[in-house]
Amino acid sequence: MSSFDEANIEKVARCMKALAHPLRLKVIVALNDQELSVQELVEAVGTTQSNVSQHLTIMRDKQILSSRRDANQVFYRVGDCKVLDLVSLTRNIFCNVTQPES
Repeated sequence: MSSFDEANIEKVARCMKALAHPLRLKVIVALNDQELSVQELVEAVGTTQSNVSQHLTIMRDKQILSSRRDANQVFYRVGDCKVLDLVSLTRNIFCNVTQPES
């Protein structure tokens, strides 16, 4: 832990907290290596556009997601593929899931 200063610990804690919501994890899984529009995410996670938009904003503010606008649509993607690795590793640890051998 000596390589973590107080500011980094706070930043990591805020980002982990942003990931610690079932709907946000569903969004991350839905975005797995692809870009989706808000409407596509609404359909993928099964809730309202308003609810999805609130969670997308939180994750974008924490730099977990990136977005781009194309005309009147906004598209989202995972900002860093290491986030997908983190979610996968967390699932493997806490759900007793092992990754298939390559």
